[in-house]
Amino acid sequence: MSVAVSIIGLGIMGRRMLEHMLRHPGYEPVALWDPDPQACQAAAALAPDARIASSAEEAMAAADLVYLACPPVPRKAYALAAAAEGKAVFLEKPLGVDIAESEALVAALAASGVPAAVNFTQAAGAALTGVAEAARSGALGEVLGADIVVTYAAWPREWQKAADWLRFRDEGGMTREVISHFLFFSERILGPLSVVWARPSYPADPALCETHMLARLENAAGLPVTIMASVGGAQPDRQELTIKGSAASRRITDFYVDARSDGGPFEELTERPADPRAVSLRAQLDDLLLCMRGEASRLATPAEALRVQKLVEAMLAAPA
Repeated sequence: MSVAVSIIGLGIMGRRMLEHMLRHPGYEPVALWDPDPQACQAAAALAPDARIASSAEEAMAAADLVYLACPPVPRKAYALAAAAEGKAVFLEKPLGVDIAESEALVAALAASGVPAAVNFTQAAGAALTGVAEAARSGALGEVLGADIVVTYAAWPREWQKAADWLRFRDEGGMTREVISHFLFFSERILGPLSVVWARPSYPADPALCETHMLARLENAAGLPVTIMASVGGAQPDRQELTIKGSAASRRITDFYVDARSDGGPFEELTERPADPRAVSLRAQLDDLLLCMRGEASRLATPAEALRVQKLVEAMLAAPA
């Protein structure tokens, strides 16, 4: 039987997940809610058989699984309400923006015993699975650290502009939205990280999010993760994570393109899929079913998401 799902938050991420849940035989979106009537209308066009609920609470009551694609600040209250009713919870990242609030959320989810995971989209993907195996097997030689490079012509990107909160310092910014993915990936390979130093840059308007981020993080053995991120200039998006080894290195571009170098040019290891997002989300949804059955899955746990949040917020709070 398919899992009955409610989706709270019907912006670009909520509608994207809705579309891919409709394609997956394991899920049945039954109830949807967003405070924006236009977002509800757009979602209803994708899923005419799902009910547009009058409130988040009504939507959650109809489901076995609640997917939370709303902004970070209201996410905690909805997650706790869902867990209190025994619903499984799948949260978008970041887990939150307030550390104490997120610590309380993680503790409450653990105490509730409901299945819970956070949607770091690389978690179940072939790239992370392959790089992790190469690191474990010794195929990379000695793992030496990681480099994260992210550059955009503008933030938010054109396809994100409907989510206006992404441009503000309180909840948005590329460090929370993008760099967090690569920090999660890095911790899966290198173990828990800590911030050694960080240097964010902000525009003159104090309400707006960061435009640059330079940082150095280290794992327990002192292996470095170096971050260079910037916004501005006529250029295509650049999103790269390189896991560096003494014998070989692996570079993940745009979340899924996995390439290897033994000192020469990076060479892609697999043919690029026609629809990489569909492949990625299918893998996430496959593993989410495992999580809901209490089986081992590759998805990010709330505790892992909390560790990433602590790194992100420490970098953003560093002196500019």
